[in-house]
Amino acid sequence: MRDFKEFIMRGNVVDLAVAVVIGAAFAAIIGSFVDDILTPLILQPALAAVGADDIAALSINGIQYGLFLAAVINFIVIAFCMFLVVRAFEKLKRKEEVEEAAAEPTPEEKLTATLERLNATLEQKM
Repeated sequence: MRDFKEFIMRGNVVDLAVAVVIGAAFAAIIGSFVDDILTPLILQPALAAVGADDIAALSINGIQYGLFLAAVINFIVIAFCMFLVVRAFEKLKRKEEVEEAAAEPTPEEKLTATLERLNATLEQKM
């Protein structure tokens, strides 16, 4: 039981559990966005042309290609959203790296500081 508790309390396991829960909630939001907003906007002209009210009604000989189209649209929207999230995090990371690099002294500043310390030490000894 103790080993199981240690396993569960590891940071990676907890992080993974949180990621799965957030991912499921995110998938529900994206699914609703695709089903309720994008699909009607993007596919409404095509649906009207074939006389269907819902993308799920699109089928040929029992092959429900409408559901497949909805799944493809859903994937593209999720991939695009994840791209935007990753891009935003990378931008923040680059900004932090630039700020850290600006805070670090340049080699010239390091040399000047070292020479000043050396000079101060020599003056103390004289």
